[in-house]
Amino acid sequence: MLGSFSRRPSRLVRVLIAVGLAIIGAVLVGAALVRPSTPESALTGAPNGHSTPSMSPSAPKPTSERAKARQDQDVRDQITGLVLPESEPVAVSIPRIGVRSTLVKLGLDDKGEMDVPAPADVGWYSRGPSPGALGPAVIAGHVTWNGTPEVFYRLRTMRDGDQVSVTRKDGKTAVFTVTRVAQFSKSRFPTREVYGAIDHAGLRLITCGGTYAGNKYLDNVIVFARLEAVHGPGS
Repeated sequence: MLGSFSRRPSRLVRVLIAVGLAIIGAVLVGAALVRPSTPESALTGAPNGHSTPSMSPSAPKPTSERAKARQDQDVRDQITGLVLPESEPVAVSIPRIGVRSTLVKLGLDDKGEMDVPAPADVGWYSRGPSPGALGPAVIAGHVTWNGTPEVFYRLRTMRDGDQVSVTRKDGKTAVFTVTRVAQFSKSRFPTREVYGAIDHAGLRLITCGGTYAGNKYLDNVIVFARLEAVHGPGS
């Protein structure tokens, strides 16, 4: 009896086994073909680390012109406070921390992140609103460079109610009042809070902060402010 189980199967049985295996193989191949691919967000979700000894926040992902126009219109319908037309900023002044600086334009690097200004410069993210216009204008600067304090070294000491003034090409000076100072891990940079649509003229000042390890800071310090006054021609 035991020996009968060890004999080779008959020709008919071998044919049936082969057919069965072919069917199973076809099913497995079909399942592999219809399996959904890995979502792009799973491959590119977390912000990259940065080796520079200062800040390099992620810029917002581009949106379609139609979607952007719809978002902008939704915000315009609920505008609060002062709002100025677009005009390129030329200088920033922060009395609380003794900062007075001209502004350079910042775009995007090849990773789709905001450019980093030179060590002694303060930069304005030129793909976003200008300071005083509707939306969140972004200004960034270094905290240190090679161990030496730089222009935004004391940014983390700012408090609610402090003022930031931005001089613009149209001759107007937009005066912002700080509403919040916060620190975020670079691995959890608050892209929507920094770049997302808002119903007023806002300002975000960004630098690095937190622990310095592996030739980089692990956090970002971000100051949030809103337009409260305008000085200059026609104001």
